Amino acid sequence: MLLLAFDTATPAVTAAVHDGTAVLAETDQVDARRHGELLIPAIDRVLREAGVDRHRLTDIAVGVGPGPYTGLRVGLVTAAALGHALGLPVHGVCTLDAIAHAARAGGLAGEAFTVATDARRKEVYWAAYDAEGRRTEGPSVDRPGELTTPARSVGAGALLYPDTFPGAHGPEHVSAGALAAFAVAELAAGRALLPNAPLYLRRPDAQVPAGYKAVLPA
Repeated sequence: MLLLAFDTATPAVTAAVHDGTAVLAETDQVDARRHGELLIPAIDRVLREAGVDRHRLTDIAVGVGPGPYTGLRVGLVTAAALGHALGLPVHGVCTLDAIAHAARAGGLAGEAFTVATDARRKEVYWAAYDAEGRRTEGPSVDRPGELTTPARSVGAGALLYPDTFPGAHGPEHVSAGALAAFAVAELAAGRALLPNAPLYLRRPDAQVPAGYKAVLPA
């Protein structure tokens, strides 16, 4: 297996190459306004550092959110285009699952926890996980004050609201290396991943103005 993974559902633009055993190369850059500019160079960089020609790839894994509309669609469209051009299967991964995988790899084990990312509008995207790292609830979008969470929590959204998420810590954003490792483990276990379709959870910020009046030609 040679799997290319990337995610643009959080402010991090992240890409990695995984050979089925380990991450061969990874890059992360936090810039919430430049997903479209940064993703393709990031992909080129990890392929070059891993010494992998894109035509040797066997799979693509992409974070499908939840996340803001504009950034998230950059990764989804890129995955669809590369999958079509190279004839590769494209596997969707819930971004919160990848953050949970990174948290457990970083030492969080033996207790339930929540992953929360910033959804803006004073809300968070969140999901709950059991002590084995299995998602038990979510993904959902809510105001932090409406949630009852376990003692442990990770993610940028949790760090923003310490009253709701006491003891919150990193990782703040998703890592493509963790996303790739999660995808490889799920595929090896014979578990299907998600389609390459967005988990928006709410309508985009851009809306047709209220009271818009269509004018038909005479």
